[in-house]
Amino acid sequence: MSLARRSLMEAAAARFGWRRAYGTTTQVDALLTEQTKSVYTEAADHAALATAKNADVLAVQPGVLDVRGRVLADVLYLEGVLTGARNRGLSLELIERLEDAVDHGHELTVLLADTVRTTAALHAAS
Repeated sequence: MSLARRSLMEAAAARFGWRRAYGTTTQVDALLTEQTKSVYTEAADHAALATAKNADVLAVQPGVLDVRGRVLADVLYLEGVLTGARNRGLSLELIERLEDAVDHGHELTVLLADTVRTTAALHAAS
C-alpha cells in the first residue's frame, strides 16, 4: 500500500475512531505506549479542571455519572466481543482475558454507581 494511501487511511481512522489490528506484540506494545502517553498528557488538564470544578460532593456527581456511562457502554461492547470470540471458538486464553476484562468492567461500574449514591447521600445529610 502506498504511503499516501496509508496516511489517508490512518487520518480517517483517527478522525472516526477506527482501530486497526496489529499483528505483532511489538506493534501492540508501541500502540499501548502511545495510547498511555497521550492519555497521561491530557490527564494534567483534566486534573486541573476537576480540582477547580469539584468544590463540593454534589459537583463530583456529573463527572462520575459520565464516566460510569462510558465505562458501561464499553463493557457491554466487550461482552459482544466476548460472545463473538466464544461463538467462533477462538483461543481459550483470549476468552479468559476478555472474561476478566468484562468482569472487571462490571465491578468498576458498580463502584462508580456507589460513588454517585455517596455524593447524593452526603449532600442530603449536609
